This record gives sequence, C-alpha cells and structure tokens, in this order.
Amino acid sequence: MPTLNLTRFSFLIHIAVVACLLSPMLAAAAPTWNDDDVPVLPKDELPEKLDIKKIPVGFEKLPVAPKDNPTTLEKAQLGRRLFFDPVLSTNGTVSCASCHQPDHGFASPDTVSVGIGGQKGTRNAPTVLNRGYGKHFSWDGRDESLEAQSLGVLQSKSELGGDTDTVIANIKKDEQYVAAFAKVFSESGEGTGDKYVTVENVTKAIACFERTLNSGNSKVDRFRNDEYDALSRAARQGLWIFESRGGCWKCHNGSNLADEEFHNTGVGFGKKERDLGRAKATQMAEHNFQFKTPTLRDIDHTAPYMHDGSAKTLKDVVEFYNKGGAPDDPLLDKDMKPLNLTEEEVGFLVEFLKALSSSND
Repeated sequence: MPTLNLTRFSFLIHIAVVACLLSPMLAAAAPTWNDDDVPVLPKDELPEKLDIKKIPVGFEKLPVAPKDNPTTLEKAQLGRRLFFDPVLSTNGTVSCASCHQPDHGFASPDTVSVGIGGQKGTRNAPTVLNRGYGKHFSWDGRDESLEAQSLGVLQSKSELGGDTDTVIANIKKDEQYVAAFAKVFSESGEGTGDKYVTVENVTKAIACFERTLNSGNSKVDRFRNDEYDALSRAARQGLWIFESRGGCWKCHNGSNLADEEFHNTGVGFGKKERDLGRAKATQMAEHNFQFKTPTLRDIDHTAPYMHDGSAKTLKDVVEFYNKGGAPDDPLLDKDMKPLNLTEEEVGFLVEFLKALSSSND
C-alpha cells in the first residue's frame, strides 16, 4: 500500500479551500454575456441586383459620392458582401448588419449597440438608410463622411474588435474577395494580387454600398404628389400638426426630414453621467448634450428611439416633445417648448410618422 504524502495532501487541501473562497469573487468580477446580448447575424435578403441609379420618390437627386470614391455597381456589391460578413470583426462573430438590421429599418432593436463579445456601447445604433444624403455622421457628428464612419467602427474595440490587421489578413484568405478588390480598385480593373485589400478600400466599398440604401416613396410622398387618398384622415391631421403648431419641421426638414444639425432636446437630463454628445467630439462646452437630428424616414421600423434608446415607441417620442422635452434643462434648445397636444392629437402625429415608411403599394 503506497504511503500518503501528508505535506502534499495538506497543500492540495489548502489550494482547494482558497479556490472555493475566491470563486464567488472571480465570478462577480468576470463580465457576463447573456444569450440576449449576443449580436445576431442577419442574412442578406435584399434584391439580387442593386439599383444605383434610382432616385427615391421624394428626392431630387441621388446621394453625392466623394470624388475619390465614385459609386459603381461592382464596388457597391463588394461593400454589400462586406456589410453582411462577420469577417470584418476580429473574431468573426459580428458584422455591420448585426447593429444595422435590414428587417429593422437598418437600425438596431437594442437600447444601445451590442458589439463583439457582447460588449454594450452607450448609444443606440441608428438607421443607415439615406445616410448618403447626410452631412455629418454618428450621433455626435465626429465623422465627416460615410468612409470615416465605417473606419471608426472597424477600429472600435467594442464594436468590431479594432484589430484591422487581423481583419485584412482574414479577407485576403478569400480568393473571391481578393479578385473583387483587385477588379474594383485597380486603375485598369484588371489588377491581380491582394495588395488592393486595404482598410481604406474596405471603408470605401462599405460606404459605396450604404449610399445605395435609400428610402423614399412613402405615403406622405405620394400624398404630396397629389395622390390624396394615400394618407388616412388621422395621418393628414398629423401632417398638419407637424407643419404648424407642432413646429417639428424646424429640425426635421428637407427631403430626408433632418436638418443635419445638432440640438439638445433634453434627452438624458437628470442622469448622473449624462452623455455629452457633440461636445465629446468637439471639446467645446457650447455643444454640451447636443445630438444630430435623425431622419424620420422609416422611423416606424427603427425603435427604440433617441440616442440612448430611452423612447420605446413613437408615442413615447411624441409625448416627450409634447411636454417640451426637459423644460428644466438650462441648456435646452430654444425651439423646445410644450406643444399642449391632446391625446387624440398625439395619436394623429404618430399616424403621420408611421406614414413616412417606404411603400411599394
């Protein structure tokens, strides 16, 4: 019978006891990742062929692309594949479409964005529909182009992981990608080799695709084009409120129903750690708590609302503005005032907002 080593046995008992004592502490310190936090990977169910020349009803022209990144069908198709491909994330688990889901108006249904490893951001992921018509990008306007906005996401450790070297290396392993990049980005269109697979070209392709994601032909557009039965009576009443006593048009104007400017509407007022908004990007105190005006197109599909996802329904949004936002906020935008709408009138405005979704009826 073997002799028991009491010294070694006592040491093992000591280690086991320490492990039992520490395990609750370690569990509490470790980040949790619930199943509900895991970003989804939406499938590409868009029409097989992109239409890069169709001007949406309600607009006078197509989005204008930068001179160094003209819109072409081949580039848009390449960007389309990248947009839905988790290869853009460091560990291959999330894609652009995870936060900008096609069946949710190319926005996120989560209160705040959920990125790689279940990491949560601090802001809601807004729609990318009609962003080609934009002048500023991201909620705080820190990006001046769709290309720059795409680069920021690629470099973000909490969104796609931030390891662009790994991402580029993984793309280069795919022969179809290598050939597509060479065809799109070589001057002759007949280049070969993986030298065309670069971070800059990835962002150009994605931005090109996003400029094709345009929404128009809403019931409101059709009504304004003399199709008067396109809007219900309630939606017509809502349109009247929007353009008159509601004053909504002051910020939500133009074809895309967004002035592309920054305002403090009072969202987040009273929170202990309130998001500084535009000031975070500019480092200027006069921009405290200001956020970019979002488009209202397809808004019926993009809940929750506001930069922090605090408004769960369109009724919540209208009621927030009906009370004047946060009247006690000393930095509140000068145009924010109580609307004094009745409950019925709030409903009218909600019906109008629902009628701003793209329609093929």
